[in-house]
This record gives sequence, C-alpha cells and structure tokens, in this order.
Amino acid sequence: MYFSLIIPVYNRPDEIRELLQSLSETDFKSPFEIVIIEDGSTIDCGDVVGNFGGKLDISYYSKKNSGPGDSRNFGMARAKGDYFLIFDSDCIIPKQYLEEVSNALDRDYVDCFGGPDKALDSFSNIQKAINFAMTSFLTTGGIRGGSEKIDKFQPRSFNMGLSKKAFEASGGFGNIHPGEDPDLSMRLWKLGYETKLVPSAYVYHKRRIDWDKFSNQVTKFGKARPILNSWFPEYAKITYFFPSVFILGFYLAWIMLVFAQDILLKLYFVYFFIILIVSTFQNKNIKIGFLSLIAVWRQFFGYGNGFILSFFKINILRLKPQEAFPELFFKPWQK
Repeated sequence: MYFSLIIPVYNRPDEIRELLQSLSETDFKSPFEIVIIEDGSTIDCGDVVGNFGGKLDISYYSKKNSGPGDSRNFGMARAKGDYFLIFDSDCIIPKQYLEEVSNALDRDYVDCFGGPDKALDSFSNIQKAINFAMTSFLTTGGIRGGSEKIDKFQPRSFNMGLSKKAFEASGGFGNIHPGEDPDLSMRLWKLGYETKLVPSAYVYHKRRIDWDKFSNQVTKFGKARPILNSWFPEYAKITYFFPSVFILGFYLAWIMLVFAQDILLKLYFVYFFIILIVSTFQNKNIKIGFLSLIAVWRQFFGYGNGFILSFFKINILRLKPQEAFPELFFKPWQK
C-alpha cells in the first residue's frame, strides 16, 4: 500500500516546517509521498518545502483560495498513492504513526479511518487546556480523544485516512467548512463504506488559536451540525443537542435561584469542579486545570449558541444553508 500524505496550508510556513520535520524522523521504512497544497496563501511555504526536498518525496502545488476541503480534493486528485492520509498543517506526526496505520490496515482494512489527537509537553498551557476540552470524555465523550463507544466514528480531517477508491466514489470533501469531514463520513456510509477509529494513530494537534478564535471555531461547529442533520436526518443524534441543553439549563439555574432553588446551579458547580480536578491530574498542572474551565465554558457556549441559531434558521425559518450561513461555504477551485 502506497501512502500519499495530503496537507493543505494557508499562510502557515512555520507549521509546515514542524510537520515536515516530524515526518522526516519517521520510523516507517516503505516509500511514501507528501502532497502540499498552498490554498491561496499570501505567505507561502515554498522555501520551507524546498529545504526538505532532499529528505522527503514532496509535491507542492499552489492555487487560488477555495477552502481546506476543496484543497484536499485538489491534492488527492493529483496524488500517486492508493491510500490518502490527511493532516492539518498544525499537526506534528509521531515517528511511529505511519507504521501504526499500516499495521492497523493490514489487520483490519477500512476505506476511511480517523485517529485521535494529543498535546505535546512543549505546547502552551492554553493549547493543552483546549486539547483537554476537545478530547475529554467529560466534554465530547472522548470521541476525539480515543473512544468510539458513543456513535459510529466520524473521522476528523486533521487526522484522517481515505482510500483512493472511496475518494473517487464519494467525490471527496464538500464545500462546507467546518463540517466537511462528518459530511464526507455520512456520504461514505450511504455508499456502503465503513469508518473506524484507530486509537494508536494519534497526532499532536497544536491548534494555534487564542480564546476568541477558539470560541469562533466552536460556534461554527455548532452552526454546521443542524445543517448536517438536515442533509442526513438518519444519522442525527440526540447528543448533538447537549451543548444547547447545557446553555438553556444554565439560564434556568439562575432563574430557579430567584425562587431560592439552587440545586441545578450546584450541579453546574460540581461539573466544573470535576473538570478542574480531572484536567489538573491529567495535565499535572493546576494552572491548566483552571484554563480548562475557560476552554470548556467557551466550548459549550460557543457550540451551543451556534447550534441554537442554526437550528432556528434551518428548521424553523426553513432557510437554505448557503443563505443562512454563507460564511460556512467555500466556492470550489476552478482553473
């Protein structure tokens, strides 16, 4: 099996340097190629890529901006491999990653898989707190951190594998972003393909974002989910409503307090106290524990508010997704 590593990048040459450096240290002995797609960047990574030309087999393309999903399709259409490994540019790849993927596919082949993400010790405290919020069983149920018990696993495009056969059958990623990865997973399911989690195939996801960017990102995630539910109602789950219920419950807790009923508010305090304790012990740092409180708060309120707004526009007002949220849709690249 020949792997093609597909990496879109937008104005992130430093990230590409770290990613390529990690790939140059891989334990994997078989040949593989790397396909980098410059997605309309004003600060390109051509010089960085050139510095690794003698160490890695790299193809480098530059095109007009059309979003990460379309850029991945662009790269896969030009790749030589029969299996594509897709990363975000802010990932660092462990040296055993390719070997783990190869062994997993040899044992139990699947046309689409996803892997979890972890944080390196060198990451900032905020990055570690955000990583906790995005991967903990206390927040997302652990489905991004190594567990697939809650639902059929929907691989995320920062760490995802896709066979050439499945790419050609599905047409690859759609033009919604974020949400292009669960959209692809559900289209694959309808075509008869399976997806799975490979827990050992983790990457270090650096997430170079501040608090405001994180809030904006998870708000977009929340906006995308009702759109996906409207496209694929057979795969909609009650768990997608939980962050919105969390918000409404919090408001209700304060209303109840006016009537001297504090039990619901106490439950929220208990939940966040557990977040503090678990994150502190997991990260061995109480400061990260407190920062995790901020991360989880922003995660739930960002996602929940985005979901409520999108549910109202899509399900109540019956607006078309592109009209309701044009910022979530890219125009495909054209020559």
